[in-house]
Amino acid sequence: MNLFKRIYCRSFQFVMKVAIPFLPYRIPKILNQLEEILPLLKSKKITRICIITDQGIQKNHLLDSFLNVLDENNMEYYIYDKTIPNPTIEQVEEARELYLQNQCQGIVAVGGGSPMDLAKAMGARIVRPKKSVQKMKGLLHIRKKLPLLIAVPTTAGTGSETTLASVIVDSSTHHKYPINDFSLIPHYAVLDYRLTLTLPAQITSTTGMDALTHAVEAFIGKSRTPQTKRMSIEAVRLIHKHLKNCYDNPQSAEDRRGMLYAAHYAGIAFTKSYVGYIHAIAHSLGGQYHIPHGLANAIILPIFLEEYGHKIYKRLSILAKICGIAEERDSKEVAAKKFIAWIYEMNAYMNIPNKVSGIREEDIEKMAQYANQEGNPLYPVPILMDKKQLKKMYYKVME
Repeated sequence: MNLFKRIYCRSFQFVMKVAIPFLPYRIPKILNQLEEILPLLKSKKITRICIITDQGIQKNHLLDSFLNVLDENNMEYYIYDKTIPNPTIEQVEEARELYLQNQCQGIVAVGGGSPMDLAKAMGARIVRPKKSVQKMKGLLHIRKKLPLLIAVPTTAGTGSETTLASVIVDSSTHHKYPINDFSLIPHYAVLDYRLTLTLPAQITSTTGMDALTHAVEAFIGKSRTPQTKRMSIEAVRLIHKHLKNCYDNPQSAEDRRGMLYAAHYAGIAFTKSYVGYIHAIAHSLGGQYHIPHGLANAIILPIFLEEYGHKIYKRLSILAKICGIAEERDSKEVAAKKFIAWIYEMNAYMNIPNKVSGIREEDIEKMAQYANQEGNPLYPVPILMDKKQLKKMYYKVME
């Protein structure tokens, strides 16, 4: 990256970091069980809600008991369950139409990151009917309060129940539109571990590594705060303690609950301190090839950490020693490399590949441009990269 662009990026990131204490971040209020939603709705005199979910949630009957409670209490609800792993602009508009046609008063998003992304974008389109999804891309293009938004994660990874971000795909161009606005932060988060007990092993592994990526990128970036530092450390500690156990013993309530809170803390951390190029590349791969976001992050994470090299040894060594991956007497470099080795070991143990398959060389130029636009100047990464340098990273992660 040339000197002038480097100065611009770092200046932008410095201003954003200085502004953090003055910006309207909020942490969603936590509910511990799905059943707590009904009294909350009643207290706000809400009688009609729109539920955003996906076919997997429906087929696994995860909502049945909740819907029965709503039926018994004459609460009207309308379900949009067509969400796909990378939700599209068309789906946002379909869900918005369902909400408006039925005069709904609140939104309940149930699922992984995709239903939550869709619900946030739908809420944004409801309050900003004259602004397209494309025009919402970037920072602070909504600036208007959304209807009541309750996020119910059924995976322990995305942290979307805490974040100001929504990522929507233009299905005609395969481009992802990251939308960031404080109004997108859900008002309530339901951390009910029971909803994660039936997760397939592959989803448990990739969403868990997604949460790890959030925590690590927030921790090694240049915009961390004392709060996000604490949240990142606690998230990594919980993931080290619980993820492998969740993979091996999916019915373990303690481990499922631990991973839910790990994802939640990581979400709080990266909402304020941002992620980095790992996410920018993962988003481009998801938009182009529909690669699940958690899977892409899991593969890219250790490769990028190696690329950052000595610039992040100190911070990775802190994480390694707190988790017991490294010993106190280890040097920063040794401890950092042990932490990266642990990530590779976890991926291998959970049958996550070490490279991304299916990347076409002719697509790399376009994807690198998207990653460059997303990452610069926003992401406060340890080492700045331009499009040319990011292109090289696609070759490093491709099979």
